[in-house]
Amino acid sequence: MPIMSSDDFSIHADDCEDVGAGMSISDLPDEVTSIDDLECECWSGFDSLEDIE
Repeated sequence: MPIMSSDDFSIHADDCEDVGAGMSISDLPDEVTSIDDLECECWSGFDSLEDIE
């Protein structure tokens, strides 16, 4: 399940060490249309958004 950082509202994988404080979200924001929209390196193990959900 994705986590939104409370520091900068970036989206991270639930096992990401860089997320800091945050909260779980059930869906990715509408502006995320591809895996490339997720900036953190924690998403490098995923090939597409379908792999996340």
